Amino acid sequence: MRIAFGTDERTAVTDAVEAWLAEHGHDVVVVAPRGGPWPDVGAAVGNAVASGEADRGVVCCWTGTGVSIAANKVPGVRAALCTDRGTAEGARRWNDANVLAFGLRLTTEAVAVEVLDGFLATDVDPDERALIQHVEAPPNAS
Repeated sequence: MRIAFGTDERTAVTDAVEAWLAEHGHDVVVVAPRGGPWPDVGAAVGNAVASGEADRGVVCCWTGTGVSIAANKVPGVRAALCTDRGTAEGARRWNDANVLAFGLRLTTEAVAVEVLDGFLATDVDPDERALIQHVEAPPNAS
């Protein structure tokens, strides 16, 4: 799988994520330079996924919130900030999340690879397609 990766800083967690992806045969495309501002990181990964340059994306910043918000501004991106494997699996299964966001502040290397494995190994539940499409094109609120 081709994975767009971006982080606003290099840490042991980001190194572990990149290494795990490569070790498991994924094509890692670093689309945002380390040290770049988090809004640019989120947008770059989001654009890579939305354009089809990458199948999925992974974004990191101190809390994970900023990069997930920035990625979600890109139409077609469903970024999920996940702190455990079960949440990552649910984000894929029930929400068809295509970008995984990590907070570097509290995530350990071991937890990061568990979350990443769950995110990449989980398929979308076909029974959820209607709700996922509903999120993509919600009815007009009145």
